[in-house]
Amino acid sequence: MSDADSASSPQDTAGKNGDKLIILHLVSHASGEMVEMIARNAVAQLDGVTIDRHLWKFVRNLGLVPGILAEIARCRGIVFHSIAATDIREALEHGCQHLRVPCIFVLDPFVSRLAEFSGAPVRYRTAARDFIDEDYYQRVEAMKFTLAHDDGQASDDLEDADVILVGVSRATKTPTCMYLASRGIKAANVPVVPGVPLPDGVRMAKKPLVVGLTLQPKVLANVRSSRLQRLAEESTTAYSEAEAVAQEVLEARRLCARHGWRVIDVTSRPIENTAAFILELLRKRNEAAETPPPAAAPE
Repeated sequence: MSDADSASSPQDTAGKNGDKLIILHLVSHASGEMVEMIARNAVAQLDGVTIDRHLWKFVRNLGLVPGILAEIARCRGIVFHSIAATDIREALEHGCQHLRVPCIFVLDPFVSRLAEFSGAPVRYRTAARDFIDEDYYQRVEAMKFTLAHDDGQASDDLEDADVILVGVSRATKTPTCMYLASRGIKAANVPVVPGVPLPDGVRMAKKPLVVGLTLQPKVLANVRSSRLQRLAEESTTAYSEAEAVAQEVLEARRLCARHGWRVIDVTSRPIENTAAFILELLRKRNEAAETPPPAAAPE
């Protein structure tokens, strides 16, 4: 799905020779030449920067958007796009707004000024759309649900979810949910916060598969420490302190054990691998639910 040229680690905070690292996501409805040219010329006006570029070409299907958002959530930066199709553009921009990632339609300044100058109405045009079928609408609904139930939102209304992911902060819950949504799975995620009970909606939901995500404490502490540095937080807090993180991870595992929820260690797993494992768990669970009980033996 992604034609990303390079992968960026969540720990990266600077580019080569101490330059400022800019993570640039380029999303195009066609070959990507236009959005790349605009981005390249914009970057050329800056001093002391290194670019980590991710490119998606021929994004003409709404079902591709959740996978793109999953990568953006994993590797946050700024988004340049040339998507004119209204539904795809709105989905991408809404998702980026939800993730608090800047998202720029590269033609907007030119189209707006031309329309203002000429008085002509704006009617965006795009290439022929891919065939729309039932799976298409399923992915659309899954994406809407996932965005509305990210990071504990609407946690009192989770019965319609297919999957609920629980786990400590920075355990890749959001990008994994986005990836699942790209497969038509309604996924919600709820953070496990020290000293705060899980919402009743998680414990009371009967239909969804609940899965815990965790990381090795040392790795998680490093990820959080790097995040604080990117946010310009210099003081050490329990959020990133190794001993406190280890206790937090342990308590989260115990919570999952008490409820009988499967736990996945995502320390060395790519997001797509974690999602594939969850999809397999969901398939087995659904098959078991559909299998009729064995007939009683005659007396």
